[in-house]
Amino acid sequence: MANEKMGLLGFKVGMTQIYNENNDVIPVTVVSVAGNTVLRVKSEDGKDGYNAVQVGIGERKAKHTTKPQQVAFEKIGVQPKKFIREIRVNKDEVAKYSGAQELNVADFFNSGDKIDVTGTSKGRGFAGVMKRHNFAGFIRSHGTHEYFRHGGSIGTRLTPGHVIKGKKMPGHMGNKRVTMQNLHIERVDAERGLLFIRGGVPGANKGLLLIRSAVKA
Repeated sequence: MANEKMGLLGFKVGMTQIYNENNDVIPVTVVSVAGNTVLRVKSEDGKDGYNAVQVGIGERKAKHTTKPQQVAFEKIGVQPKKFIREIRVNKDEVAKYSGAQELNVADFFNSGDKIDVTGTSKGRGFAGVMKRHNFAGFIRSHGTHEYFRHGGSIGTRLTPGHVIKGKKMPGHMGNKRVTMQNLHIERVDAERGLLFIRGGVPGANKGLLLIRSAVKA
């Protein structure tokens, strides 16, 4: 089932640790969600034909904004945004929003909520099977020569032999859209627009994230 609830965009600030009420140390990722602004609302009853909310976050200099974009932002009455994303929602959700509306984190999330976080994973470049797929490698004794980190046989004993699709092979690692589900919010700082999420989230510091209520909670 697709997640059709509204969410917030945010930037990964970094990781730290906090103490809970039992004085246990909890590793958390800090995510800044301040500055979320509704730019446009699309409805299935209108010319768009589907329900979605267009959200912008981050400041953008006018010299880095094209003239058509500047005109669009001026019509809405907001400053140019660095990142713009469209969030598909259901018909009941889309009726709650309007253009130029500022979104407050306190209206979306509370401490203890379960969330899904979507981001772009760190790019690791070209990687072998041991790093990319956690292969064990070959034995390092009894005459093994230049075969320590290879993937082993990839054939199928067919005639003609071929490599089946999806075979775990060396290749580009990371830099993909990743969603981590059922993460736990430890703390919400509504005044500064910060979320403290238990554990790690996809991507590097300053990376763009999409935070929504957990669809499988």
